[in-house]
Amino acid sequence: MELTKEEKNAVNTLRRLAKRWPQSLWLFSGSGSLSVMKCGPNGEPVMSENGSVDPAYKIETINIPNDGGDW
Repeated sequence: MELTKEEKNAVNTLRRLAKRWPQSLWLFSGSGSLSVMKCGPNGEPVMSENGSVDPAYKIETINIPNDGGDW
């Protein structure tokens, strides 16, 4: 599949970001929203008592189309 220059630049930007991404943050994709989440004190995602991701650790929503489904 052929990519435009803009698409190639976007992919390369994500690759560079991945190399310096802090281990204290993680990304959560839920219902089409991409959220930057803070890890808990043990360096892992924090879950609420009902087993879902704890929204109290949400830092920001990033407006990049996404899907949390599996292949």
